[in-house]
Amino acid sequence: MGDRQQVDLVVVGLGPGGEALATGAAKAGLTVVAVDKHLVGGECPYYGCIPTKMMLRAADALAEARRADALAGDVSVVPSWSPVARRVSQDATADWDDRAAVERLEAAGATVLHGTARLDGARRVVVEPADRGDAVAFEATRGVVLNPGTRPAEPGVPGLSGTPYWTNRDAVRATDLPGSLVVVGGGPIGCELAQVFVRFGVRVTVVQHGERLLPGDEPEASKVLCDVLEDEGVEVLTGAEASSVEHADGTFTITLADGRRLEADQLLVAAGRRSNLDGVGLKTVGLDVDGLEVDERLRAQDGLWVIGDVTGHGAYTHVSMYQSAIALRDVLGEDGAPAAYEAVPHTTFTDPEVAGVGLTEAAARDAGLSVRVGTADLGASSRGFTHGPGAVGLVKLVEDADRGVLVGGSVVGPAAGEILSMITLAVHAAVPVSTLRTMIYAYPTFHRTIESALADLDA
Repeated sequence: MGDRQQVDLVVVGLGPGGEALATGAAKAGLTVVAVDKHLVGGECPYYGCIPTKMMLRAADALAEARRADALAGDVSVVPSWSPVARRVSQDATADWDDRAAVERLEAAGATVLHGTARLDGARRVVVEPADRGDAVAFEATRGVVLNPGTRPAEPGVPGLSGTPYWTNRDAVRATDLPGSLVVVGGGPIGCELAQVFVRFGVRVTVVQHGERLLPGDEPEASKVLCDVLEDEGVEVLTGAEASSVEHADGTFTITLADGRRLEADQLLVAAGRRSNLDGVGLKTVGLDVDGLEVDERLRAQDGLWVIGDVTGHGAYTHVSMYQSAIALRDVLGEDGAPAAYEAVPHTTFTDPEVAGVGLTEAAARDAGLSVRVGTADLGASSRGFTHGPGAVGLVKLVEDADRGVLVGGSVVGPAAGEILSMITLAVHAAVPVSTLRTMIYAYPTFHRTIESALADLDA
């Protein structure tokens, strides 16, 4: 290894937050080295947000066509996966090529390297190039930003390792569909992909270790989605755990802890994600992977910022982007609001969508708040009535009664993630419930169900 090259900033991990921060720093005139061991842009544009939403859009189109009989006349649909695979490969990911993203960063003034980066002391980074060339060492005068992200977790199920099981990354690259599929994991990824594949004619079983799907959401929301998936033909097994996996002659056999055996052409493991912090050299700067903490400016220590999934505030692109803007201001020595996480929204893009923000009812009670809850049936609203099939859902509001403000809310239904925006604003800005009740809610809209849920707070 030669002498250390001196630069202003090294950004390790170019998911959305890291890419945005590196771009902003370079445009501000800093000399920036941006490093990623895989694709510039990270999980979201290649394996997550964008391709999966294309898959869901296609599955939703099939479902809408099948509902047309009840609304507009006879419709016949013959599902085909080819257009989906083509859109994902060509339109979403450019066949998993990050050249355009690299060129954007370089145009901003950053130096982009593909390789594995690790800390080598304070403000020092060593990069092992992906092309197996000589390692390059950098001294960053401003510091280092870590945005390592996460990877699919492999549960320690005997027999699983070494089998050709899918993760979300394999699922989005599928060019042909299996006849049957077992999904291990009933979180957002598992639920979204289960619905995609069942709507394309795949026989799907979901194996969920916990007692319900979407355990981070309200129980009422989980039940609505579970009922919908089961109505569409998904077999949902909750409180179930895989105890072993076998693969032979093109068939997976999954044995559950209670002795049941499931057979399928394909196995999709969506059982959480694992931090990539384990390989970035935190010990060289006196930090522990398991106990890593950042402050409200995303500083882990002087000259070291950490953003994204690994900070523990939600593995969402929007959180990483939010944090990147705060960290960039700190890198540049600029003032601005610190990070606050009382109103982090999330959406599972199933049909119906499941969206939430802030505290669930259980979390609010665990926090010792004086809780009032209001609910309303979204499907029973005037918009739900006119919408017809597919308009099932609810709105649930969680109020801190002592302060008279919302601390959380959930929406299940068509476009729930969009409807949630009003609740997110109310939680973020601590808008008094009394003020929310004085608003005029457009009629007939889905969001008008929020007004009904507010009325239910006093019931």
